[in-house]
Amino acid sequence: MKLKWSDVTPKDVWLNRRNFLAGGAALTATPALALTGRPSALSTDEKLNTLEEITNYNNFYEFGTGKTDPAQNAGALTTDPWSVEIGGLVDRPGSYGVDDLAPPDALEERIYRLRCVEAWSMVIPWIGVPLASVLEKVGVQPGAKYVAFQTLLRPEEMPGQNYPFIRWPYVEGLRLDEAMHPLTILATGLYSDPLPNQNGAPIRLVVPWKYGFKSIKSVVRITLTAEQPPCSWQQLQPSEYGFYANVNPEVSHPRWSQASERRIGAGLFGGRQETLMFNGYADQVASLYAGMDLAKHY
Repeated sequence: MKLKWSDVTPKDVWLNRRNFLAGGAALTATPALALTGRPSALSTDEKLNTLEEITNYNNFYEFGTGKTDPAQNAGALTTDPWSVEIGGLVDRPGSYGVDDLAPPDALEERIYRLRCVEAWSMVIPWIGVPLASVLEKVGVQPGAKYVAFQTLLRPEEMPGQNYPFIRWPYVEGLRLDEAMHPLTILATGLYSDPLPNQNGAPIRLVVPWKYGFKSIKSVVRITLTAEQPPCSWQQLQPSEYGFYANVNPEVSHPRWSQASERRIGAGLFGGRQETLMFNGYADQVASLYAGMDLAKHY
C-alpha cells in the first residue's frame, strides 16, 4: 500500500498540500515548489526519513568530512543567482537558470531510497524533474555517449575545498542511457521546500540505484561527451570506487561488506536490513547492464 501524506509528512505541510490539491492553490509555505500532482508512480512506499535526519546527516565534503559539518557550514553558500552551463555535444549549449531547467509547473515528487557507499541509507522525498527532459531541451547530438557533471568551486564559501584531499571541483559522470532513464532526476527541493544548502542547493543529481556519491550536488556544469568522463572518487581511489557505483550487495567494498545497511532513524534497536540489488530498483534498471560483469564493472 502506498503511504498517505498524513502518515509521512509534518501535519502543517500535509494540510497545505491537501489545500493545494483540492483547490488548485499553491502551497502557502513554498509557492515556487507547489506540486502539480500526486507522487510519481516511480516512488517507493517505504517510510520517509524526517527532514531533520535528512538535513543533519549527510556527506558534502565541500563543507567538511563530518556528517554534521554540511549543516553547520553550508549556510554561507550563495545559491541565488545560479546558472548551469550545458555544453559539449548538444544542439543548444548555453547558461541556464534553475527555473529554465526545472520550471515550477514541471516539478514532480519522487520518494526514493538513498544508499550510501558507507552502508547507511535513508528514504527521501525529492522534488525535481527528469534529467531526460533537460537533455531533450538542449538537444543531444548523435555522438554523445556520456554526461559529465561538475560541482561549484567556491572555496571562500565551501571551506572543505581548502583541503585538497579530493581534486576540486567535484566531478561525476553517467552513461547517456543512465542519464536518460526515467528514474534519474535533477532535484531542486525536498519535503515541498527548496533544497537546503547542505543537501545540494539549488540543484543536484539524484540516481537512486547508485551509491549516493554519484548523485552530485550543487551542479554548475553539464557536458555531453563521447568519452567516459572522470569521477572524483574514482580518481582518488580507483580500486575502491568504480565508474558505475551501482548498489550491489554481492560486491563488497574492499574495506566492508555491502550486503546490509543501517537505516538512519531506525533507532538503537532498529538493527540492519539487507541491501537490495540496485537499491531495490532492479526491475527498472537491470536491463541497462545486461551481459556486463557487475563485479568487474563496479
